[in-house]
Amino acid sequence: MPAKSIKSKALVSCLKQVYPDATCELNYETPFQLLIATVLSAQCTDKRVNIVTQVLFRKYPDAARLSKCTIKTLEALVRSTGFYRNKAKNILATSKILVQEYDEKVPQTLEALTQLPGVGRKTANVVLNNAFHIPSGVVVDTHVSRLSKRFGWTTSKNPEHIEQTLQKIIPKKDWIILSHLLIAHGRNHCKAQNPKCRSCPLESICPQIDVPKK
Repeated sequence: MPAKSIKSKALVSCLKQVYPDATCELNYETPFQLLIATVLSAQCTDKRVNIVTQVLFRKYPDAARLSKCTIKTLEALVRSTGFYRNKAKNILATSKILVQEYDEKVPQTLEALTQLPGVGRKTANVVLNNAFHIPSGVVVDTHVSRLSKRFGWTTSKNPEHIEQTLQKIIPKKDWIILSHLLIAHGRNHCKAQNPKCRSCPLESICPQIDVPKK
């Protein structure tokens, strides 16, 4: 087994012990709701999205009802998530496509999902991983990207390149949980500007690459 894979196994094992309850922090009840919440989460915190979707899903819980919402009403409902005009346009278009072409069901393939308006590979992976428990790939957000570099797993800044590298060194059975573990650790210890290395449970095995010097 390559040295990088051995070291990654130790890091992931430790993260599992530290964050045994790590999971998706977006609130949802159906695959459709997770899809919409994930689209809204672009350049927005999960906390804010959960506040917005609490109201949005109470009024429009499924594709059929959301597809009938007016664009102005939808824009007003998602405004606080940022880039609201584009998000509202994509969400409305996606809802209509799901009703017209998929019998209101969210497709379960990466290829089909990424054909929907506003749905990129990251969003598709979030939905497949969490709503359907399909390990289609590794979700790469800013936390995953940052920690992957600090752990010495990659030097790339390209999300797709990072994902490809992680899929080579991380067992497929851990693809889904990996992003949740890294996001949790990124929020609690391995912050962008002020990482808490001295109190970090991974300090003894983390190479701390490119960690900002105080």
